[in-house]
Amino acid sequence: MDLLRDALILLGGLWAGTINTIVGSGTLVTFPILLALGYAPVTATISNAMGLVAGGVSGAWGYRKELKGNGRTLARLLPASILGGMAGAALLLNLPESVFGIVAPFLIVVALGFVIFQPKLQRWVRRRAEEKPTTRSHPIALTVLVFLAGVYGGYFVAAQGILLVGILGVFLHGSMQAANAMKNVLALAVNLIAAVSYMIFAFDRIDWWVVLLIALGSLAGGFIGSSVGRRLSPVVLRTVIVILGLVALYTMIARLVG
Repeated sequence: MDLLRDALILLGGLWAGTINTIVGSGTLVTFPILLALGYAPVTATISNAMGLVAGGVSGAWGYRKELKGNGRTLARLLPASILGGMAGAALLLNLPESVFGIVAPFLIVVALGFVIFQPKLQRWVRRRAEEKPTTRSHPIALTVLVFLAGVYGGYFVAAQGILLVGILGVFLHGSMQAANAMKNVLALAVNLIAAVSYMIFAFDRIDWWVVLLIALGSLAGGFIGSSVGRRLSPVVLRTVIVILGLVALYTMIARLVG
């Protein structure tokens, strides 16, 4: 049974690392597995988030070419993600888990709205930029939204990538692949700062064996995801995002009403 349990966690980490790199929501694979195996929800959330840091590293490295030319924007957004991750981790350690169950479905709906209507919203943003050049990059709105995505990511991790790629796809004037590359780095920053917070303030809630198994699986999955994801067209990538987002929404609502 121990071998079967470990194999399930390892395979869950592999799949989570793969889809996290492509779009996000890998936690919706690993978190239910940990719950089904009997781990406490907070322990499962914290240990899972820490294990997925390894997959974030390999995924961000695999998408490094798509980051060229976006260094200045990334440097501006990273502090917002880091501060958001710190705030989200603090919420996780201090608020009842029932709060997340109520709020998360609404966040997923907003994220899917960004992704589904991204082309239309992006055209609107560009049209406004032509009319008023000073509003071209919408730095304040973008930074605030990235911060809020960081809060969400530090709180539960799941579908953080969907939120980020939707936000970046609308407010940045590059390709979907470039937005996805930036999403990987920003999500990694959130997960990393959250992991440090957990080690400082919730060390006794961490299951280090789970962390190791998910880390090994997600590390390999990150490389697989970067190889597959960068070959997808914008339409296919957006379709994958929407499908995973709907799965996330169903999972969270089912848990809420159950």
